[in-house]
Amino acid sequence: MTSPCLDGVRVLDLTRVLAGPFCTALLGDLGAEVIKVETPGGDDYRHVPPFDEETGGLFLLLNRGKKSISLDIRSDAGRQIVRRLVSSCDVVVENFRPGVMEQMGLGYAELSQINPRLIYVSISGFGQTGPMGSLPAYDLIIQAMTGFMDVSGEPAGPPMMTGESVADLTTGLFASWSVLAALLSRERDGKGQFIDVAMYDCLFNFLPAALTQHLYGETPPRRVGNRHQLGAPFGVFAAADGHFTIAVLNPKQFAKLARAMDRPELAEDPRFSDNSVRNDNHAPLKACIEAWSRSRSVTEVVAALQRHDVPCSPILSVAEAAESAQAQARSLLRPASTADGRPISVMTQPVKFSGMPASSQLAPPALGADGPGILADLLGMAPDEIAALAREGVLHGA
Repeated sequence: MTSPCLDGVRVLDLTRVLAGPFCTALLGDLGAEVIKVETPGGDDYRHVPPFDEETGGLFLLLNRGKKSISLDIRSDAGRQIVRRLVSSCDVVVENFRPGVMEQMGLGYAELSQINPRLIYVSISGFGQTGPMGSLPAYDLIIQAMTGFMDVSGEPAGPPMMTGESVADLTTGLFASWSVLAALLSRERDGKGQFIDVAMYDCLFNFLPAALTQHLYGETPPRRVGNRHQLGAPFGVFAAADGHFTIAVLNPKQFAKLARAMDRPELAEDPRFSDNSVRNDNHAPLKACIEAWSRSRSVTEVVAALQRHDVPCSPILSVAEAAESAQAQARSLLRPASTADGRPISVMTQPVKFSGMPASSQLAPPALGADGPGILADLLGMAPDEIAALAREGVLHGA
C-alpha cells in the first residue's frame, strides 16, 4: 500500500464552523497536513453543545486530524505569521465574508505574490461576485434562497428545511473537490489559482429534479412530501408498526412489487403502466400498497419486498444507522483519543482507496496546542521569540 494521496500537501485552514472545516477535514483524511489557524477564542463549534468534556461535538467531528495554532490575526504580528506560513503551504482555505481577507492584507493577490504556486479557496455564502455577495449567509438562508426549501415539505404545509446543514456540507464537498482539481492543474503548469466557492451555487447544483421540471416540464416544481417529484412508487409508506421506503422507477421493478404484494394484476393496470402514469396516479397507487402493508410489520414488509428484489428499506434512527453492521463493516466511525487520552469517536471520509491507507488516526486538536511546534518547525522561531508572541497576546492557547 502506498502513502496517502495527499501526503506532502500542506493546507493552511483559516475557516470555522462547518463548510470550511468539512472541506479541510476531507483533505486531511486523504493525508494532507492541515494547520488550523484559530482565533484566541477558538472555532465557534468548540463552544456549541453537546460537549465532550468542554469541547463541542461538532468541532470534534469536523476537525479530526488537524493541527491548531491560535493567533490574533487582527494584529500586525499575527498577520505576518500567516504570510510567513503561506510560503511553505500548498493550499489556503478561508471562509470570511468577501473582502475581509483583502482588508487584512491576506487576500489572494497579496499571498500569491509570496507563493505563486498557492491554491487559494474562498468559501462564502453567495460568492465573490453578484448583488448578494456581501450579505451574511447561514445554511438556512441558502436553503431558502435557492428554492431548496420551497420543494421540501408536505404539499399542504410550509416550506421545510432539511434535518442536516445540507448547504454547508455540499459546499465543503465541492471545495475539497476543487482543491484536488487545482492541485492536478498545478502539476501540469506549475501555477496556483484562486477558487471562488459559493454555498448558493453549490446547493443550486443539488436541484436536478426541480430544475428539470422548471426547464422542461409542463408544471413547476412543487412540494410533494415523502416521495419523489418525478416517479412512483418512490417514497415512504406505512406499515402496521411504522414506516418503510420503496424506490421503484421502471416497469420490471414495479412488476416485482406487484408480485410481492400478491397483486400481479397491478402491473397490467393502465393507471400504473409506466412511471409517468404512476406518478400521476400516486394516491390510488399508495392506497393499494398500504392496503397490503398496513396489516404487516415493517420487518415483514421489507422481508417480503427483498425476497422479490424490490428496492426498499426500513427507516432507521441515527443511532440504529451508526450502530448497524453495515456502518461498522464500512468503518464510517473510528476511535480516536483526545490530547489527554480520553477515547472519542470521529467520522471517516467515506471513499475507500485500494492504494491508500485508511483515514488518519489523529484526534481533533486542543486549541493552539500545536502553535509553538509550527512556529519552530516551519518558521524557525526560537523559544524566546515564541514566548514573546504569547506575552504580547499574538499567540494563544499554547
